[in-house]
Amino acid sequence: MIFKICGLKDVESLNCCEENNVDFFGMIFYEKSPRNITLNEAETLINSSKELRIRPVGVFVDHEINDLKKIISSLGLKHIQLHGNEDQLYIDKIKRQFDVKIIKKISINSSEDLNIINKFNNIEYLLFDYKPSNNELPGGNSKSFDWNLLKGKEIKLPWFISGGINETNIKKIQNLLNPNGIDLSSGVEGSKGIKSNSKINNLFKKFYDN
Repeated sequence: MIFKICGLKDVESLNCCEENNVDFFGMIFYEKSPRNITLNEAETLINSSKELRIRPVGVFVDHEINDLKKIISSLGLKHIQLHGNEDQLYIDKIKRQFDVKIIKKISINSSEDLNIINKFNNIEYLLFDYKPSNNELPGGNSKSFDWNLLKGKEIKLPWFISGGINETNIKKIQNLLNPNGIDLSSGVEGSKGIKSNSKINNLFKKFYDN
């Protein structure tokens, strides 16, 4: 199982993730998000992670592509997550210039939303998340979609599941779907946008103890 915790902003939480064998930490470059990070904050986290096992992921939502390229280059990112409505042309432009692994978000509300799950090329992972309404953020809303929609689906790429996951339901997801990866955010926060190390510790203790 691959674990990613999204929306990190401080070194203390980074170290807590490392201690719990989390594979990736997400840094969100989206100004409307309470988890938005500055370039300086991102540099601090990346520098602090260089001797660690955990790896950084830059998370973007329909970001202006030239600015996104500058951030990739400035931070030396090797993994990025596209969490908006980016299309294949957008993906191909990034891949032509950078040797990065891409996680592409698919928003799920109904079975019809699954029609595109095998249509993306040139990406390494899919990430399935709750489909927000027009007045909600693209992610981190503490809401889940109907996970049963993914049961029995043939998914060609490794995939993450996200949305409203916390210590009370993480084992249910594993038992129901056995995804390649689980992406966490609001479920390990003490308040909106602020990670709780005790919640991170408790979640993984429950996950591995049962």
